[in-house]
Amino acid sequence: MIKIFWQDIKQKQQFMLEQGYQVSTLRALLSDGSSANFLYRLTSSLVRYRLSPLAFITLWLNKVLNGCVLGAGCQFGPGLILMHPNGVVINSKVRGGMNVVIESGVVIGDEKGKAPVLGHGVFIGAGAKIIGGVSVGDHVKIGANAVVVKDLPDHVTAVGIPAKIIKTGVDV
Repeated sequence: MIKIFWQDIKQKQQFMLEQGYQVSTLRALLSDGSSANFLYRLTSSLVRYRLSPLAFITLWLNKVLNGCVLGAGCQFGPGLILMHPNGVVINSKVRGGMNVVIESGVVIGDEKGKAPVLGHGVFIGAGAKIIGGVSVGDHVKIGANAVVVKDLPDHVTAVGIPAKIIKTGVDV
């Protein structure tokens, strides 16, 4: 768990550097969202080791301390970044790849028992919603307040309600 959390922090530092901020690993560790990330990773580990009663405590702590709910069963690869965790709600059935960036107010939820699957290198803007059994490809950017209800292929940018692709290409 610690190794994956450390990868999350290093990815957060790299992301912030790419945004033009000169940050140390310590600053990335102490920045907004890192405690939510740690509690999510701890909850996931507790579930994996069949310690669900303890997992529900860490899940509750994340809700109280950070204002977010990341379901006990949701799974993300290394490099998860919760930039601003307030209002983030992620269903337990959600699966995500590596290096996923989630801004504030994002909801990723199931519909009729089917939950989204996110690829690697996905950026989800503030207030975006991803609902149902949709697949989001690798290196996709989802704009602020977009509502994704249909599959998105690799290397696209999608915005709007419902989300529509506005840009394609490898430079996304």
